[in-house]
Parts: sequence; C-alpha cells; structure tokens
Amino acid sequence: MTLSIIILNYKAEGLTRYCLKNIISSDPKLEYELIVVDNASPSGGIGKLQEEFPSVKFIQLSENKGFSAGNNAGIKVARGDYVMLMNPDVVIVPNSLERLVSYLEKNPQVGIAGPKLLNANGTVQNSCLRFPDWKMPFFRRSPLGKIKLGEKYLKHYLMLDFDHNHNCPVEWLFGACLIFRKEAIDVVGLLDEGYFLYIADTDWCRMFWEKGMEVHYIADVSLVHYHHRESASSPGLGGIFSYVTRIHIKDFNHYQKKFRGKPIPFHKK
Repeated sequence: MTLSIIILNYKAEGLTRYCLKNIISSDPKLEYELIVVDNASPSGGIGKLQEEFPSVKFIQLSENKGFSAGNNAGIKVARGDYVMLMNPDVVIVPNSLERLVSYLEKNPQVGIAGPKLLNANGTVQNSCLRFPDWKMPFFRRSPLGKIKLGEKYLKHYLMLDFDHNHNCPVEWLFGACLIFRKEAIDVVGLLDEGYFLYIADTDWCRMFWEKGMEVHYIADVSLVHYHHRESASSPGLGGIFSYVTRIHIKDFNHYQKKFRGKPIPFHKK
C-alpha cells in the first residue's frame, strides 16, 4: 500500500461525502486507501456514508476527543508507506496525490510535508508559519495586532515575507493537509492528544525537526482549502469569550508549557 488518506469528520457529512467523491474521481495512479474517522458526530449521518462508500474504512469514535486523538485513531490502522491527514474541506485535483508522494520519495530527508493551499478565490493561504512565542496570541487575538509592532510581528509569524511559489523547508505547516512517512511515527510519535483542536500541527512539525526530519512546503502542488478560522470569528477582545477561542488559548498554553526553555530546532531560514 502506497498511501493512506485519513479524513477526520465531525458534523460535516456533506463535506466528507464531497471529499470522498473528489478523491475517487481524481483517479490516483497509486495504491491507496481511504480512512474516515468520525469524532462522535451527533447527527448519525456517517451511517449513510458507510452505505455509499463500501470500500472506505470507517472508524466511529464513542466520544469527541479532538483533532489529535481522531487522527491518531486513523494513523494506527493506516497501511500505507505514506499517510495523509486531510480536512474534508480540501479539494484534491488529478495527479496531486502522486506528486506529493513523489516529492517525499525524491527527498528522503523530509519527514512531513504539505502542499500550497489556496482560498476559493485563488489567493494563497498562509499555511506555513514560523514557530510562535508567548506574544503570538496577544497580537493574533486582540487589537494589538493592528499596531505597528503587532503588524511587524504577524508579518514574520505568518511568513508574509516568504515566496509561496517555491518548495522550501519551513518551520511548521497547517494540519489541513499533511503527508508524512508512516515509518517516521516510530521516531516522532503520534500527535499529542493534550491538544484538542489547535496547535497539534505546530507541535508535531517541531517534533519532526527535533528528531532530524525536515518539514517542507511543496509549492508545486496546489489544493483549494475552504478554510474558516472559527477562533477569529469574534473580533477584538470580545473573542476571548467564544468557545473556540478559549480552546485555542488552552491548547496554546499546553504548547508553551511543553516547550518552555527549549531552543527552536534547526531549520533552513
């Protein structure tokens, strides 16, 4: 088996249905399997998907333990030499899966990678970023991001100074679409389940770097991601009261405690 594709579903049966159809219709020219992990969605719609896609492996969890635990459940049963974690709101285009696998095959130093992600209007999403420090939530989640110092910080953090048209080692990648070597899990470990929804991708990429495996942004492969930043849906200081923002802060605190005092792992600037 060359590639295992893991799609984590939570109350998004419509998107997951479209995602599965999209992957199958792209007719990948490699041996692959599809694994859908349902994070205890209350609607029960996953049953209909099982009937529609009998060749897909479905894992139904008894409770929603979040992004890390859900994806880990899929990774544990994946049979592919390479594994892809993919949000159901990512659109695959023909030959993209083959090119992502080929990139890892040609670059053995790379442990995990991600494609260029585009918005629906064709603009580039900031899907590769630099590692955050304690200042990030203050500039990212409050009006402080609008002041000169905040704008400078966010430009660096979001890699707005980066040419998104070139393949390049980067510090970390969004978890919306990641491809990695299955064998790397024996060294790096699974996703940290101490995170519920956010920062797990940041943490994981950092662990790959610490274990001597590079993290790469693959600009040669572009996929559309219908991304909605729920944690930013309540602007200004009022956002602190939103449920998803509180989760983001909790997950960020876990990251801070885990890596406090540790040097940023080496990477190519």
